[in-house]
Amino acid sequence: MFKIIALVACLAVVASAQYYGEHHGHHAVEHKEHHHEEHHDHPKYKYEYGVKDGHTGDHKSQWEHRDGDVVKGGYTLDEADGTHREVEYKSDHHNGFQAHVKRVGHAHHPHGESYANVDQHH
Repeated sequence: MFKIIALVACLAVVASAQYYGEHHGHHAVEHKEHHHEEHHDHPKYKYEYGVKDGHTGDHKSQWEHRDGDVVKGGYTLDEADGTHREVEYKSDHHNGFQAHVKRVGHAHHPHGESYANVDQHH
C-alpha cells in the first residue's frame, strides 16, 4: 500500500512539474502576451448616464465613447451655487488627456443668517 501511495505522489509531482514548466515558464509569457493582444488590442465601448430628479434638484449626465486609444466624453451637473458645469474631454495616445470646462450661469448663495452666526449645540 505504501508503494502505491508513494508512486501516486511521485506521479503527481512529475505532472505538476510539467504543468508548471509548461504554463509558467518562458512559453507562458509568450502565450500570455499573444493572448493579451488577441482580446485587448482594440477596446471599443459607448455609454450614457443621466439623472433628472425634480424633487431633490439632482440633475447630471455623463457619456463616453472609446474606439481603440481614442476616448471622447463629457459630463454635466448642476452645482450647489446654482451654476451648471459642462465638461467635454478627449484623450488619445498622441495628444494625451484634454478637457474643456464651461460654467454656465451666475453663482448665487441663499440670503439669510450666516453659518458663523448659527448657534451650534454639541
